[in-house]
Amino acid sequence: MSSSAHQNPTPETGDASATRTPTAPEDPATRARGMGAVLIDGGVGFRVWAPHATGVDVTGDFDDWNALPSGEPQDAKTDAPEPATAEHTLLGEGNGFWYGEVAGAHVGQQYRFVIHAADGRLISRIDPYARQVTSSVGNGVITDPEAFDWQGDSFTPPTLNELVIYEMHVGTFFDADPSDDRPATLDAVEQKMSHLVHLGVNAVELMPMAEFAGDYSWGYNPANIFAVESTYGGPEKLREFVRIAHSHGIAVIIDVVYNHFGPSDLDLWQFDGWSENDKGGIYFYNDWRSATPWGDTRPDYGRGEVRQFIHDNAMMWLGEFHADGLRYDMTPYMRSVDAGEMNIPDGWSLSRWINSDIRATYPERFTIAEDLHGYGAVTSTGEDGAAFHAQWDNHFVHPIRAAVIAADDASRDMGQVRDAVEFSYGDAFSRVIYTESHDEVANGSARVPEEIDAGDPDGYFAQKRSTLGAALVFTSPGVPMIFQGQEFLTDGWFRDSVPLDWHMNREFHGIVRLYADLIDLRLNVDGTTAGLTGQYAQTLHLHDDNNVYAFHRWSEGGPGDDVVVAANFNNSMYGEYTIPMPAAGGWTTRVNTDARVYSDLFTGAVVPAHVEAAAEPLDGFAARATLVLPPYAAVILSRD
Repeated sequence: MSSSAHQNPTPETGDASATRTPTAPEDPATRARGMGAVLIDGGVGFRVWAPHATGVDVTGDFDDWNALPSGEPQDAKTDAPEPATAEHTLLGEGNGFWYGEVAGAHVGQQYRFVIHAADGRLISRIDPYARQVTSSVGNGVITDPEAFDWQGDSFTPPTLNELVIYEMHVGTFFDADPSDDRPATLDAVEQKMSHLVHLGVNAVELMPMAEFAGDYSWGYNPANIFAVESTYGGPEKLREFVRIAHSHGIAVIIDVVYNHFGPSDLDLWQFDGWSENDKGGIYFYNDWRSATPWGDTRPDYGRGEVRQFIHDNAMMWLGEFHADGLRYDMTPYMRSVDAGEMNIPDGWSLSRWINSDIRATYPERFTIAEDLHGYGAVTSTGEDGAAFHAQWDNHFVHPIRAAVIAADDASRDMGQVRDAVEFSYGDAFSRVIYTESHDEVANGSARVPEEIDAGDPDGYFAQKRSTLGAALVFTSPGVPMIFQGQEFLTDGWFRDSVPLDWHMNREFHGIVRLYADLIDLRLNVDGTTAGLTGQYAQTLHLHDDNNVYAFHRWSEGGPGDDVVVAANFNNSMYGEYTIPMPAAGGWTTRVNTDARVYSDLFTGAVVPAHVEAAAEPLDGFAARATLVLPPYAAVILSRD
C-alpha cells in the first residue's frame, strides 16, 4: 500500500553508486538479510532505506569516521563534493534500498549512514534500525541480538484471566541515589524484584523503553524505536531484566509508541533529504494526516516500508527481548487525526496486521491498546477488528475514581459503579481495569489518595476509599492493573524526575499487605476464589441511598468458585445488612478491607469469619445472608 504523497519516482541508483567503489556483493543472493547492521562472517552488512538518495555511505569506528561530511556525527550541509575518504559505499538494490559490507567491523563499534541527498547535501543519520545508540543524538552501535545467554528461558506468561499488571516507570521506580542527577535504571528495578514477588503481581508493564530525547522522560517521545534507552541500561540490561523477571514468574510488557515519533532528536525527520510541504519526509505523512498532539510526526501507515518498519519493531520486542506483551500508546491517534472519526484506515489495518501476526507467531503473548473510546472492535478478530487482546477501559476507571473521590456520600452514583463493574466487550478479560495509571495520576490529576483528601492524603478517608477502589479493581471482571507505589499509598502526582519514596513501603506496610491479600484472592492462590478468574458477574444488590453494591463473580460456580463482593461506599457502619446470595449454605469471609491489620486508622469492626446463607428467596435469588459492612469497605466472601 502507498499514499499519494509518495508517488515521486525513485532516483536511479546504479550510476550514482558507480562513481565510488561499492562494498556489496554483486550477487543479491549472497547478501545478508535484514535491515540496519547485520552480522556476517568476518564483518557486518549494512542496509538502509533511502529512496531519494543519490548515494549512501556507512562510516564509523571501523574507518575513523572518514565519510562524515563535517567530522562530527550530526547533520551537515556542504557545497563541496563528497569526501574522497569515503571507504564504504552502499550499492543500490532498487526500490530505495542500499546495501554494503564492511570487513572487520564488529560488535561494539559505532557507526552512521551518510546520505547523499538529491540537492547535494551530505546528511549524517543514525540507522533507523539501530538496536543500540550512544544517545538520541549520538551514534548507532553494532550489536549481536543473538549473543545474550537466556539460560534456557522458556517462560510462558499467565493467561489474561490470571494476569495482574504492575505499571512501572523505570526512571522513578527505585532510585538508589536520587542526588546523582540521573534517572534510575533497570539495575535498580532488579534490586526491588523481591517487593514485586511479595506483592504477588505476575506482570510488569514498563513505560516506553525506546531511546528518547534527554535523560528524563515518560518515554512517549521516541527518537530511536529499535534502541533501548541508554540511560536505563541499554539492550543487554533489558534482556537481563526480562530473564530475571521470568525466573520470578513475572511477565514483562513493553509500552510502544506508534501514533507518533519524536518530536525531538528525530533523525527519521526528512531522513534522505526529501519532503513535501516542509513536513517529515519518507517516514511520515506529508499532508494533513501528519498532525498529532505531539507535532507533525505521524508515521505514514500507508507506505509499505514504514508499515514493515513498525511491524519489525513490534516483533523485535517479542523475539529478541522475550517480552510477553506490548501495550500500544493512544491507538485512537493511529486511526484518526484527532482521535475521533476513523480517517486514517491504514493505521487501523497496520494494528490488525501486527496483532494478527503476533497471535499466529506467539500465541501465548498478547497486545493491549490504550484506546479509551469503548470501541469493541479494538479487541475483535473479526474482519473489521484490530485484533488486540485487551484494551484499557475508560468504562471502569472514570466512574470508580469518581465514586471514591467524591467527598459527599450523597454524590456517589451506585448505578455507575455497577455499570463500571459489569461492563464487557464480550470477553471479561478483554479490558484492563485500574484506578491509577501514569495518565490518571498526572496531566492535571493526582494519585487517588491525593484526590480524595489533598490536605491529608495519608489519613482515614484517603486510606479507606482508595483501598475500596482497589478492592473493586481486583474483584471486578477484567485484567487488574496498579501503578507503581499505589500499594503503599503514594500521593501527589507522577513526575518523571521524582522517584518513589520507599520509606512509605515500610510506613504503610499494612496497606501493602491488603494489596497482596487482594492479589492472592484474584489469583485464587488458596483455591477458594476461582470465580474471580471467571467470565461472569451479576448484581445481587444495589441501594443508591445506602451506597451499597453487592455482586456475584463465578467461573463454573459452586464451592471454591462462587465469590460475593459487598461494597459499602458510605461512611456508616451497617451492623446487620441483608443481601441476596446466589446459594444457601456456608460462606467464608476472605478479605475485609476494614481490618485493623491493614491500618491502625481502620475501625476494625468485627466482621464474622463465617456467614450462613439461609434458603430464603430475596429479590429473585434463592438465598439471603446478613452481613456486617464497615464504612468505606469491601467484604469479600466465597462459598465453602
